[in-house]
Amino acid sequence: MLLLTLAMLLVISPVSRAAESGFIDKTFKNADGTESKYVVFVPHDLKPDAHPPIILSLHGSGETKGGSKMPVEVGIGTAIKKREKTFPFVVVIPQSEKRTWQATSEDGQRALKMLEATEKEYKTDPKRVYLTGLSMGGYGTWSIAAKYPDRWAAIVPICGGGDPKNAEAICKIPCWCFHGDKDAAVKVERSREMIEALKKAGGEPKYTEYPGIGHNSWDKAYDTDELYVWLSKQSKK
Repeated sequence: MLLLTLAMLLVISPVSRAAESGFIDKTFKNADGTESKYVVFVPHDLKPDAHPPIILSLHGSGETKGGSKMPVEVGIGTAIKKREKTFPFVVVIPQSEKRTWQATSEDGQRALKMLEATEKEYKTDPKRVYLTGLSMGGYGTWSIAAKYPDRWAAIVPICGGGDPKNAEAICKIPCWCFHGDKDAAVKVERSREMIEALKKAGGEPKYTEYPGIGHNSWDKAYDTDELYVWLSKQSKK
């Protein structure tokens, strides 16, 4: 009987692991007993005890709860789907409920708790934790990075804006920022001023500005293979 049980486990285990890869729906229980949904992408070839890198990705205002699209349908989610079989990062994709990702907001704090839960569940690498976001999520990236600068191995804010006064606190975090110069929703100057502030504070941020591109610069940014190569090289000492 014992041998039969072991044989069954050997057959079932690979299937079970396969079912736990790709985009997985998760539920977070809030302190008041309510539940918040989020999605975690798990690499298809994730090995036991691999300690993979992890990304927290913050969507834009249009994907806020009750909006026309879900967070995985815009931005990094679409980029992952093009590379799904080989994408090496665990990715946490929460959903804003009150249209903000500012560090002190309920949404911002909940996103960080979802990140922490995912780090524990998948035993991710604590030295390779990355933060990115687009539009409203770009603002959130700058805000959360400024409040928790020791948390991140790198940040990737896209078509958002931050407070240049926070540059000294975050200038040592590796940063790659993206923006389209024809953005009518968030003026490109918001990224330009943050990059200049980081440089004046002693940082060496990467900045890609797309000529002729409007607000949806995240499509080109997240479709940049070099971005993920660069991210994978960033590690906290």
